[in-house]
Amino acid sequence: MSGAVDLSALKQQPAAGDAAGGHAVTEADFETKVLRRSTQVPVVVALYSQRSPGSVELVQLLERLVGESGGDWDLAVIEAEQNMRIAQAFGVQGIPTVIAVAAGQPLADFQGNQPEAQVTQWLAAVVDAVRGKLPGVGEGGGEEPQAPEDPRFVAAEEALERGDFATAEAAYKAILNAEPANADAKAALRQVQFIARVQDLDPAAVGKADADPSDIDAALAAADLEMFNQQPEAAFDRLIAQVKRTAGDDRTRVRTHLLELFELFDPAEPIVVAARRKLATALY
Repeated sequence: MSGAVDLSALKQQPAAGDAAGGHAVTEADFETKVLRRSTQVPVVVALYSQRSPGSVELVQLLERLVGESGGDWDLAVIEAEQNMRIAQAFGVQGIPTVIAVAAGQPLADFQGNQPEAQVTQWLAAVVDAVRGKLPGVGEGGGEEPQAPEDPRFVAAEEALERGDFATAEAAYKAILNAEPANADAKAALRQVQFIARVQDLDPAAVGKADADPSDIDAALAAADLEMFNQQPEAAFDRLIAQVKRTAGDDRTRVRTHLLELFELFDPAEPIVVAARRKLATALY
């Protein structure tokens, strides 16, 4: 049955009677509840008869399943004997008949009462077939609503976008003053402080550090520049080399700077784990 079927004759026709249930559809609302709705999500059309216990049972199953579907498909329950034009348009030869309609055209169908597992599998195949093709599939139906954005973070991010690092830093610090354990604010503050720090770096910092390995200030600046240029391993290795060749306050200063760079990443990041091992070897 799938393929092009002319359902246009069913648009805006008078009702031929009502069926019971919240998903009941007649000729009067077929265009709205099936054809138009199917441009958003697939609509499973169940043609049944009140005189057929098996078809009533199938409708009850579908009504339960659509409530558990998360909105990825919709249901249209049609009493075939009261809506013969719809049954004829679909070429129905037996009751019950179930047809999935997508973008106004039949996509798949089956006839007769089926076990729940088989119906569930069929519905999953229908949804998978239209995923990414119909805008309502997989979007929001069964998902929990997203929490509204925290205005404090919004203000900080807007300041950062303007290049106002001082205001962004102050905003994140204010959040931490109120919520010292706020991990998002801690991470964001580290990022802002790092970005602000690298704005005035000399583009030749790496060359200067390479020319004089004993210059700690140059090494720190070069590591920051390498980090900013998406070369974290080079930055880590540079500072670990400084840890090896320094002692006392100088070593503490270099190690502290290195740990600050580590904090820009997830602790489980492989490059951070590897660098921490190298640092431990350098220290001991």
